Formats: sequence, structure tokens, C-alpha cells
Amino acid sequence: MSNARHHILQRLKAPARPSGTFPERDFLSRHDWSAAERLQRFTERMQAVRAEVHHSGPEGWLDLLARLCRDKGLNNLLLSPRTRWGQAIHAQAERFPALQAYERPIEDWKQAMFQGIDASLTGTLGGIAETGSLILWPDAEEPRQMSLVPPVHFAVLEAGQIYTTFAEAMVEQDWAAKGMPTNALLISGPSKSADIAQVLAYGVHGPKALVVIVV
Repeated sequence: MSNARHHILQRLKAPARPSGTFPERDFLSRHDWSAAERLQRFTERMQAVRAEVHHSGPEGWLDLLARLCRDKGLNNLLLSPRTRWGQAIHAQAERFPALQAYERPIEDWKQAMFQGIDASLTGTLGGIAETGSLILWPDAEEPRQMSLVPPVHFAVLEAGQIYTTFAEAMVEQDWAAKGMPTNALLISGPSKSADIAQVLAYGVHGPKALVVIVV
């Protein structure tokens, strides 16, 4: 019998090793950040990846949005007229560029959307301070294309919905009871991609500009 075969048979006959135990580990980040610290960290991390973050408060966000639309020379703005934010904008429509509604299947106006829409505005489910990310749940009112296709994406974020971590957001908003969405998005800055030479380009696979309005 060869030595190799002998060693294999000896190992097979040997008693099984007792199963070991793994030490408990805390895999979740835990930070005791105040609301002000969460807002500051979220802002810093977003700005580090070339996102715009504006703090307006609940009273001044419409004024801020109107000014940003003028400054960016936008000709139109895609939004849902049935969401909370969309209704507020429609109530003062004369202050904004031409308002467009996402009311048809994408197949019916794909070319117009990809070539004719300057910007879109959506709400958000919250923000994550640890990573500088927005949480979006696309639905029938605000489909995924609204935050993916237009060159400029305005995202409205309530300051009270900035959480320390993603896990905290899921617990605080009780995702388990609500039911998990078919498509939950974490957005950290405008679209970016790099080639093999590590040349970074923005807007290749999505918006060139992400503008977060914190209310």
C-alpha cells in the first residue's frame, strides 16, 4: 500500500474532530451620533463623491428648488403630481420649468424621456449617515427610471429620517412588518464609472448630478 493511500485511510478512520465554536462578534456598526452629527456626516460623505447637498428646512425648500432650476438652466422637471412633494410643486407651477409627469409606460415615450427630460425630482425613504447614502423605494408613482435616466436628479430628504446605519433604518422603519420591496435603492452620489486605466467618468450609467434637498 502506498504511503499516500495509507495516510488517507488513517485519516478516514480517525475519530471526527469535535465541532468548534466561533466567538461572538458584533458585525453591526454602533455610533452614538446626535441628529446634528448624523446630518453633518451624511452631508460630508455625500459631498465627498460630488453630490450636492442643500439644507433648506421645511419652509424654504420650494424657494431653493426654484433657484436651483434657474441656476442650472433647466427646461423641464419630471415628477409625480400625486406625491407630497409633487403636489407642493404643482401648487406653485409658475415658479418652475415645465413640469412633466410620469404617466405612461416607458415604452410609449422612451425616446422623449432619454433625450428630452432635463431633470427629475423624487422623494426618499431616508438617508444613512455612516455611508452617505439615500434610501429609495421605487414604486408606480416614482418608478426607477425617474432617478436613473434624467441628467439631474433632485432628491428630497427629511432631516428626521437620516439614520446612523442601514440596519438602524430598517429597524426604525419596521421594514419586516411593511414587507420588503422588490427594489430598494441605496444611492451615494451621481452615476460614475471607471475604465481599465482608472479614468473616472460621471453620468455614464445614470445622472451626472445628484442634488439632495434636506428639509
